[in-house]
Amino acid sequence: MGRALKRLSLTAWIFVAMLLGVALGGGYPEVAKADWMAALANVFLRLIKSIIAPLIFGTLVYGIAGTGNVKAMGRIGLKAIVYFEVLTTIALFLGLAAVNLVRPGAGLTLEASTAAAGVPQAPPTFSGVLEHTFPQSVIDAMARGDVLQIVVFSFLFGTACAAIGAKAKPVVGFCQSLADIMLRYTKYVMYLAPVGVGAAMAHAIGTNGAGVLLGLGKLVLTLYVALVLFIVIFLGASAMLSRIPIRPFLRAVREPCLIAFSTASSEAALPLALENMEQIGAPPHIVAFVLPTGYSFNLMGSALYLSLASVFIAQAASIHMPISQQLLMMLTLMLTSKGVAGVPRAAIVVLAGTIASFGLPVSGVALLLGADAVMDMGRTAVNVLGNCMATAVVARWEGAKLDASRVAALPVDPLALHAGPERSTPAG
Repeated sequence: MGRALKRLSLTAWIFVAMLLGVALGGGYPEVAKADWMAALANVFLRLIKSIIAPLIFGTLVYGIAGTGNVKAMGRIGLKAIVYFEVLTTIALFLGLAAVNLVRPGAGLTLEASTAAAGVPQAPPTFSGVLEHTFPQSVIDAMARGDVLQIVVFSFLFGTACAAIGAKAKPVVGFCQSLADIMLRYTKYVMYLAPVGVGAAMAHAIGTNGAGVLLGLGKLVLTLYVALVLFIVIFLGASAMLSRIPIRPFLRAVREPCLIAFSTASSEAALPLALENMEQIGAPPHIVAFVLPTGYSFNLMGSALYLSLASVFIAQAASIHMPISQQLLMMLTLMLTSKGVAGVPRAAIVVLAGTIASFGLPVSGVALLLGADAVMDMGRTAVNVLGNCMATAVVARWEGAKLDASRVAALPVDPLALHAGPERSTPAG
């Protein structure tokens, strides 16, 4: 029995912890919603967040300087943005189709007096997002964990290192060592993953209660069916057209997606996603650029949710929206959602501001908050999966070979500290 437990993979331990968390939250809600339970989840998330800034900086600077080819990075960036925009737009329209077909808001009575306390109503503007993209202090950006600003600074810093050549060799060597150290640090932190995941799940169930799903069950079910269809049809098509080996890819993304789902935090999954995408053969400079950038520009799960939730509110308020107005709202969501990563409670902020500008009651946001934690888990997992797929697609477009044998050689348990291939030096 003890030997069998030792052979369990991290995925298995996380899954077991999720089930135990659900059982604890449902059976003993008073224990599950205690402050110490939330603290266990927060300790894991805080340790994960401590990894992100140095890992992105070290990996991206080393990757760009190692290629020595700034034009190549510009080409990679253009390909990534095109892919992001196409798939995000598809996600928006899939959500729109699902909510019009199922009509989960029909039959609900939305009272205009319902409070939406604490929910900001102003969505980020394009000029605000543009200004926010560029850091005035990288130390401040790292302290706040602003992924997009860290990526922009690291990209420019790495470009400068590549431009001056041999003089930057000590700095590039330091960044390589920093990236390797942070990957090892990640392995240590992942020992706490089952505890953090189980505590987060228990606290969510204990605080919100499983009964909250009954009133909004049709909406939750519609969202999850639409997310599954998006994964199978559109992400599946991306994988087939780019000739991405499915099994190795799924093995690489299963643990990051499980962590994202159980904690409802994309950041919690980022360090492991960065490492695993490198291990299946995606070049380090592509992984370090595309994956973090997608956290601001490639939120497929959030985009699908926003389109579905906005029309759901119109249906619940018995407000008829012609398809032309719905299409205009989708265009607005496509633009405003680009600032989603830099704003607390981002999807709610974008949703509240957008529906207000189209004459829908902002009180509808309060109606969604009851089940938002459950829906957030699904859309966050799809966000992470979509960004991993984008990284793999761009890597294949750049001629990289995603080698199934490298994944087969990976340890079943990523907690094994000395396992796994060494980081390869970027070509160039």
